[in-house]
Amino acid sequence: MRAMILAAGKGERMRPLTLHTPKPLIQVAGVPLIEYHLRALARAGFREVVINHAWLGEKIEAHLGDGERFGVHIQYSPETQPLETGGGILQALKYLGDKPFVVVNGDIWTDYDFSALQQPLEGLAHLVLMDNPEHHPEGDFSLQQNRVLAPDAAATLTYSGIAVLHPQLFADCFGGAFKLAPVLRQAIAQGQVSGEHFAGHWIDVGTQERLTAAEALLASL
Repeated sequence: MRAMILAAGKGERMRPLTLHTPKPLIQVAGVPLIEYHLRALARAGFREVVINHAWLGEKIEAHLGDGERFGVHIQYSPETQPLETGGGILQALKYLGDKPFVVVNGDIWTDYDFSALQQPLEGLAHLVLMDNPEHHPEGDFSLQQNRVLAPDAAATLTYSGIAVLHPQLFADCFGGAFKLAPVLRQAIAQGQVSGEHFAGHWIDVGTQERLTAAEALLASL
């Protein structure tokens, strides 16, 4: 099973840190954020990893190389124009093959065990969901008997940025920029998305305040 790390974001909310450093290389407790993902994926048995990039992408390639020192083999999917999450994944399908693959947002920190995702996929996607963080209290989806549903205001969870996707999820998509969420919502409406509720550590490192929170969390573990 292959994995993809989404690393093409410009990180505007992290400025000035991201003016000269791509967000995936911002350090948390002295380690670039993306390295946590690579090591965790390697521990879980993943060997083939695809990384998309755009803003300062050459620095990501220069730092990570072919991935050998992390125990993986990396292929890069450079984006010459902003493609959003969905467009970036669609462009990278040529490296991901025709079987389900894991996708991970490059700007989160988590202790999630990625080996749990190496199970047969039922449907077109499987999402890892979290309790709603303070910065996203409304949540994204609901979960009922391991099936992801449209959000119910009484019981919502937040998409963690970790998922298993089947290439067929993008069968009706065309090249160019588009978001992943509408594609997922369409599959959810068709009953094609499973999910799980993860109760471990997770932080969306999207602002300097949350970067500080991630530093504090790692210091406490």
